[in-house]
Amino acid sequence: MNPPQPGSLAAILDALGHGLPMLIVQVVACAVLLAIGVAIYIRLTPFHEGEMVAGGNAAAGTMLAGAIVALAIPLAAMLATSSTLVDILVWGVVALVLQLLTLGVVALGMRNFRGMIEGGNVAAAITLAGAQIAVALLNAAAMVPN
Repeated sequence: MNPPQPGSLAAILDALGHGLPMLIVQVVACAVLLAIGVAIYIRLTPFHEGEMVAGGNAAAGTMLAGAIVALAIPLAAMLATSSTLVDILVWGVVALVLQLLTLGVVALGMRNFRGMIEGGNVAAAITLAGAQIAVALLNAAAMVPN
């Protein structure tokens, strides 16, 4: 039996049958890494983001949203460029560590950072979110294989 012609429906279905299971595994791995990363991030921050967001603190919401996006960017880069689950897992952990370091550096660089966020200072939260997203973009670009 001849292999399906490239571009034919049979070839597309064949590729889908081979690639879809790995895609699902990689997407689930990224989602799990993102959830773990967010959980660790929330545990390590000196805030109670859930309570603050529920109470309408826009600064806490901005900070948490920035962290989620910043954690997702390098994971997305790895998902787009890597064909192995190990790469995604290893670089996902590296991304998490870099984001936590970014939080620490920004928090140390801003006087009374905790008080500003707890007080609803959105400007402080945007500064942190911007720093985290910038580091995430650089991290993602550095992870992409040449």
